[in-house]
Amino acid sequence: MSIVSLPAIHTIIFYLSEHPAIVGFRWNHVQSWGSTWSFLFTSIAAYLLLSLFLHLSLSLLLRRNQRIPLCPIPALHSLFMSLISATIFAGILLSATAEIRDTRWFWRRSKTPLQWLLCFPLGTRSSGRVFFWSYIYYLSRFINMFKTILNIVQHRRLSFFQLFNHSISTFMSFLWLEFSQSFQVLVILFTTLVYSVVYAYRFWTAIGFRGACFPFVLNCQIVLLSCNVVCHVGVFFLHFFFKGGCNGIRAWVFNSVLNVAVLILCLNFYVKMYVFGKKRKVESNR
Repeated sequence: MSIVSLPAIHTIIFYLSEHPAIVGFRWNHVQSWGSTWSFLFTSIAAYLLLSLFLHLSLSLLLRRNQRIPLCPIPALHSLFMSLISATIFAGILLSATAEIRDTRWFWRRSKTPLQWLLCFPLGTRSSGRVFFWSYIYYLSRFINMFKTILNIVQHRRLSFFQLFNHSISTFMSFLWLEFSQSFQVLVILFTTLVYSVVYAYRFWTAIGFRGACFPFVLNCQIVLLSCNVVCHVGVFFLHFFFKGGCNGIRAWVFNSVLNVAVLILCLNFYVKMYVFGKKRKVESNR
């Protein structure tokens, strides 16, 4: 069995990290779809306007408790997002390993592999294996936006946090590519790992199985944001207290502010829903 599975493993590694399209990838405004600033701002604005328009239109046309059945569409979207997140996770993990293997001779005297994952050397350009999967992750953010449309149609619910989070995650993933920003490898690894589990859980509940007895998705979101904060702290110390500096540090500062804003919103929502909400429920029962 091992003899049969070994070629299959090599094939998977080739298509996820050694394919010529992956190795020769280069982020530029001519060849990479969606790589311009105008496309970024237009697409995010269209996402926000479409969500608001759809929510207002359904509020005017349908009764308050009336919902539109979407049948298997939400489950299929969750399954697709789980699979693509798992693919990006495997691809960038194998690609980062290959990049460390091939380029370690250049930076091994000044960095460890962990330091390289957190802090790209100055002059790093958005090309090669790692940035190919960063580009795929950027494109997957637009597919992730479709979750908002499904929530509006199916549950008649428009969440400010969801709009803000999806818009900011798309914007930040664009900055990673545009400025070859440090620490993006670890963030994509954490994010795709969590998203593959979260969307698998959503698919599980969408097809009729019982969900967890605690806010599973929100807890995963808080864990993910906490890991991002730890990565930001690591980049801060590597850039300001070690020699060499980190590439894309200006974009990292802006990214840090956005991440803190998302974390505050997430914690605020958690406290309102599951701390004060429980207290109010207990008082009403009394």
